[in-house]
Amino acid sequence: MSVTLETLNHMPEAQFVSQLEGLYEHSPWIVRDIAAQRPFASPDALIDTAQAHVHRADARAQLDLICAHPELGDRQLARLTPASQAEQRGAGLAEDQERLERLRALNEAYRRRHGFPFVIAVAGLTPETILAMIEKRLPRDSDTEITESLMQIGHIARHRLTAMLET
Repeated sequence: MSVTLETLNHMPEAQFVSQLEGLYEHSPWIVRDIAAQRPFASPDALIDTAQAHVHRADARAQLDLICAHPELGDRQLARLTPASQAEQRGAGLAEDQERLERLRALNEAYRRRHGFPFVIAVAGLTPETILAMIEKRLPRDSDTEITESLMQIGHIARHRLTAMLET
């Protein structure tokens, strides 16, 4: 259900949090914690405020946020949030079985190395680009990948907010 930013800015906190459910994957604490900073002048201001809050969070909360994201090519799409389901289907990753198996192997290697799932904003990316990015990011150190994952989560949230809002 779409809503205007103006409406979001004036609804009760519980309704604001409920309306933005899924903006950050299984992490309503982010939206709840920024609700008192309304009104937001723009959708970008809302996301920028939320991202600043994420970056100020402790390391455990940041890691929990990253781990709340599903692996790309997850075998159990039905258990994902509706937004994640749509994003993964839109990325076209499951259309080729060989590519899907390669993705799953890379996901496993990434999780073994870093201890959390590979996170990337897939909107507008081709399956080949996504695979190239996981290969590029796999050898990086985990601190760099935490920073990158949080940035990608911000891109995902921005895309989701755009889809939620009436223009």
